Amino acid sequence: MNGSTTFDLPISGMTCASCAGRVERALGKVPGVQSVSVNLANERAHIEVLGQMDPSVLIAAVDKAGYTATLPQSETATQASQEQRLTHERWSLLLAILLAAPLVLPMLVQPFGLHWMLPAWVQFALATPVQFIFGARFYIAAWKAVRAGAGNMDLLVAIGTSAGYGLSIYEWLTASAGTMPHLYFEASAVVIALVLLGKYLESRAKRQTASAIRALEALRPERAIQVIDGREQDVAITALKLNDLVLVKPGERFPVDGEVVEGQSHADEALISGESLPVPKQPGDAVTGGAINGEGRLLVRTLALGAESVLARIIRLVEDAQAAKAPIQKLVDKVSQVFVPVVLVLALATLTGWWLYGAPLEVALINAVTVLVIACPCALGLATPTAIMAGTGVAARHGILIKDAEALERAHEVSAVVFDKTGTLTSGAPKIAHLAAVDGNEAALLQQAGALQRGSEHPLAKAVLDACAEQGLNVADVSASQSLTGRGIAGTLDGRQLALGNRRLLEETGLSTGDLADSASAWEAEGRTLSWLIEQSPQPRVLGLFAFGDTLKPGALQAIQALKARHISSHLLTGDNRGSARVVAEALGIDDVHAEVLPADKAATVAELKKTGVVAMVGDGINDAPALAAADIGIAMGGGTDVAMHAAGITLMRGDPRLVPAALEISRKTYAKIRQNLFWAFVYNLIGIPLAAFGLLNPVMAGAAMALSSVSVVSNALLLKTWKPKDLEDERP
Repeated sequence: MNGSTTFDLPISGMTCASCAGRVERALGKVPGVQSVSVNLANERAHIEVLGQMDPSVLIAAVDKAGYTATLPQSETATQASQEQRLTHERWSLLLAILLAAPLVLPMLVQPFGLHWMLPAWVQFALATPVQFIFGARFYIAAWKAVRAGAGNMDLLVAIGTSAGYGLSIYEWLTASAGTMPHLYFEASAVVIALVLLGKYLESRAKRQTASAIRALEALRPERAIQVIDGREQDVAITALKLNDLVLVKPGERFPVDGEVVEGQSHADEALISGESLPVPKQPGDAVTGGAINGEGRLLVRTLALGAESVLARIIRLVEDAQAAKAPIQKLVDKVSQVFVPVVLVLALATLTGWWLYGAPLEVALINAVTVLVIACPCALGLATPTAIMAGTGVAARHGILIKDAEALERAHEVSAVVFDKTGTLTSGAPKIAHLAAVDGNEAALLQQAGALQRGSEHPLAKAVLDACAEQGLNVADVSASQSLTGRGIAGTLDGRQLALGNRRLLEETGLSTGDLADSASAWEAEGRTLSWLIEQSPQPRVLGLFAFGDTLKPGALQAIQALKARHISSHLLTGDNRGSARVVAEALGIDDVHAEVLPADKAATVAELKKTGVVAMVGDGINDAPALAAADIGIAMGGGTDVAMHAAGITLMRGDPRLVPAALEISRKTYAKIRQNLFWAFVYNLIGIPLAAFGLLNPVMAGAAMALSSVSVVSNALLLKTWKPKDLEDERP
């Protein structure tokens, strides 16, 4: 039995969700194709075929449908191509605005008593390049839509602007000598300039979506230090093979997935697994590419490379999660499919009706064009971008960056919010959660531990020294300080040999934990990391116990309570141990806890929750990226990784959990404004089109009504600028 082959082809020329659907149908008709998924956001088609197939067959099918498919390029070439296209769109937009501005200027100064018009030939010279050069893309896309028997925004733009332009030519050519006819060149030019602005902003947003994968790729070191017969050699990652030995110095990222052969250290795996505390590494332990090595040099045997590494699998998970998000059919596109043919029929009916009624052909034509002019999609095109710009602008002032239109559309339906623990609800840095001294003198215990840890860069040492500083305790110098590999640290203080370390150190000394046994068991059950302070000589004994753990972020409790007040359930999803997850959940009042969850399973858990409602995921690490992409709405916490931020539709610019309910609130309000704006845009058409059809409006009045509809939607959108987040009002005077 033949296996299946997959292809990922970049697709260009798609402008809306209906375009993606047409490409899918074209590829689906190719014999041997089993499944097709076209992602409008990253402009790629994922195709699975039975057995082998020449990709040129698939490319030809896409070309026949009116779009362009190519073989995948290198990352550098792809970025260069996207940058070139964005630059072209930027220049087209700027030139269209420069040409349209003189046309609209007389209309802007008219309320101030200044009545003047540019000569007809000047208006024609300014509007024609905008219409047929910068507006050519709309004619091309409209023709594809007509050929496919569908309607879209491009078709509305093409019809509306052509009607205004055509009527202007007609009025100009039929005007009496010496008279200044009323022309509509400014309407067609301004509409095209505004829609070009929307397309440019859309292109920038699409590029941000693709940068999530680029950020993931950037985490892998490009070079490694290979050890061959005891000699160190700097090589490219691509030159490594399985079982090759690589040297990883302190502070460097692990270049490969592998097994420690030699050396002792700690690894910061918070970005990979969600584990907040450094993980000790010694011979036989596994290490993950992308994690950061701690204080020791490690010799690592390569066990996984390239596509088989953990980081590569996470990248594939993010890609798959993004591809699984079928682009939402925008409300405008849905209505346009009916609106465009209805307007065309009404315009034709108006022309025919007046002509049959006995009116001159010129009157019938002007009434028909009036129907088309008042149905111009200017307000329809402004309704969404103005609300998004106003909403995202005010949100950004409060530290909330919304860069995904889907997040806006789904936020009003959110019924559950899933939180990562480390770095999201907690600080992500270890602190002393508990300590106990056998003699009851906790200050002395802390001073002794601080003396041993003085000068160390270890995260737990920093937690001890921070606690000493907070309590104003003086830390003495120790002599004969030495690191106890894999166990802790030892030194001499005031003639006493002291040691601070883990349970392995305690077991080696054979000392009894005494009254601290119960505390140790309880704190371990909470998922805390324990360190024992021991006197080794002259009197061997246990002096005390420290429990390290993550601490809740300020505002975490208020955030959960604010969501609960809005009848939104909260869930905890973490790669950390069950004990520490339970402690956090109990402190915040979260009932549903998923602990010790790997990145792949995080996305699966979110997918399971999505069966019961719309889910928002809040995270900050690489390990959260697949879940952020899989959720209906991904929310990345500030201070986290670029990967999480790119995979999310909403980014919180600072790590305050209270911004989560605030982000949902402004998203809901912005979406409400979009719906209101679309409603008003259509109300003008529903009232104006019948009036135009019955000859009660002329093109001038139709143009005024169109302008009024635009003013109304913009004014309504600007009301969003007054928004302030309720959950953060205590921060502001």
